[in-house]
Amino acid sequence: MSPRPPKSDTAQQKDKANVEKSAHETAVTSSQISSVSDDDIVELPDKALHEINQALEENELEKEIFVPSETPLFGANNNDSERDPTRLYLNEIGFVPLLTAEEEINLARRLQKGDEAARKHMIEANLRLVVKIARRQMNRGLALLDLIEEGNIGLMRAVEKFDPERGFRFSTYATWWIRQTIDRALMNQTRTIRLPIHIIKEINLYVRATRYLAHVLGRDPTPEDVARHLDHPIATVKKMMGLNERTTSVDAIRNDDQDKSLLDTLIDESTPDPSEVLQDDDLHRHINLWLSQLSDKQKTVVEYRFGLHGKEVSTLAEVGEIIGITRERVRQIQIEALHRLRDILEREGLSEDVLK
Repeated sequence: MSPRPPKSDTAQQKDKANVEKSAHETAVTSSQISSVSDDDIVELPDKALHEINQALEENELEKEIFVPSETPLFGANNNDSERDPTRLYLNEIGFVPLLTAEEEINLARRLQKGDEAARKHMIEANLRLVVKIARRQMNRGLALLDLIEEGNIGLMRAVEKFDPERGFRFSTYATWWIRQTIDRALMNQTRTIRLPIHIIKEINLYVRATRYLAHVLGRDPTPEDVARHLDHPIATVKKMMGLNERTTSVDAIRNDDQDKSLLDTLIDESTPDPSEVLQDDDLHRHINLWLSQLSDKQKTVVEYRFGLHGKEVSTLAEVGEIIGITRERVRQIQIEALHRLRDILEREGLSEDVLK
């Protein structure tokens, strides 16, 4: 691999600042690494590792990742790469020399003896593997840099636990850990309602069984089909499948209409029924007509006592203070006004219940 061309002092300072920024975006702490419980990610037996290794070879994943390049993954002359932390990060890790099988074994053995430099070298040489796996998990709710950060945690855990004497390449072993930590992050962070990891794993089991049965049966399987296929209690299947229901934002744009959100299609429960509005308008019109047949003092007392025409409901004493008469006189005027209104309603063939 030929050396990189020299840069000016200004360019070197600019690169250093950008590298520090992109490194911060994908940095992980020791507490984050330790948060990946070994109980959540089961150690694979040799047979499973062999299957992963075979799959990697068939898909040529290693060839795609581990071809050293003398140029950045994105053009070095692209000004956007200096501003985009993701592109800058990918450019930088593209220049890290890759390891041969012999170098992996040597570094792993040194690492087992506590060599921190060997650990750092092993991690940096495999960062591209994380990026490749993370890219395959895009569009599932997390940004690429977030996926890379989670994958890097899995890579670091794989470096700590890798045993070179098992006869497998490190990439084979690390792939499992990287995928599991990314999947774990997706399970944890992309649900509006968070569920325990073991519950999500069980839900995923039922989802996979449902997809398989749909393919085999040629129809959507029932909970009974899934329970019979997995030999699980049907009550458990129904409960877990119920937990798989997803929430969505009411502001999300509908797939069939780019101009409308889900909120635009919901019924406004606070909007009154049009027929009720018409009835209320008709009642108010009649009340105004009936009140107009009372004396001014009777009308004022009724309005204040019953809160009509925007007035606050008031006590007898409060109404007396407003119009300058005694509490008892207000009571008498109210009785007179109500009698007058009853007479008006009877004359029009209505019951006083219309006012209730």
